[in-house]
Amino acid sequence: MNKFFTKKLSLLSFIFIPIIFLWNPNWLGFLGVQPYWPLFWLLPWSIINGSINGLIFGLFLGLILDSLTLDSNFTQIPGLIFCGFLFGRIKLNKDILVGHFRYGLICSFGSFLCGTLYFLQILFRNFSDINSLMFILGVKNILAEVFLTGFFAPFFCSQLLRMFKFSRRQ
Repeated sequence: MNKFFTKKLSLLSFIFIPIIFLWNPNWLGFLGVQPYWPLFWLLPWSIINGSINGLIFGLFLGLILDSLTLDSNFTQIPGLIFCGFLFGRIKLNKDILVGHFRYGLICSFGSFLCGTLYFLQILFRNFSDINSLMFILGVKNILAEVFLTGFFAPFFCSQLLRMFKFSRRQ
């Protein structure tokens, strides 16, 4: 039974992404914005399993998160698919300290990409109602999300990467 859980640890941790997404802990937020939680799981998964698996699980993550959101007019799928594919092209680094900072930078870039694609959908949908306040608030939210994702990524991604490697060896 214990061997089953260690083999399926990465897929079991996949279940916690929608839970954290819905929980939305305020004490981890900044300016009312949360980090982009799916990237913390998608980066280590894609690094270990490659770009095709990253693309597929980016699609699955997008479908799950889109089904959980109340507003079904906008989707997170394009950003997560693109990030999953790009993250799969990254190779592991032997230097631990460089790897930690690298996870933060990569997740910041991915968060910027996903946030920008989502915001562009909102802008195109509401093109006639655009005012400068909507644009400023959207940019503020994207930048706060990028900062938080890059700040927490070294901790979460390194722990998940270690966990995924361990479950793969078993």
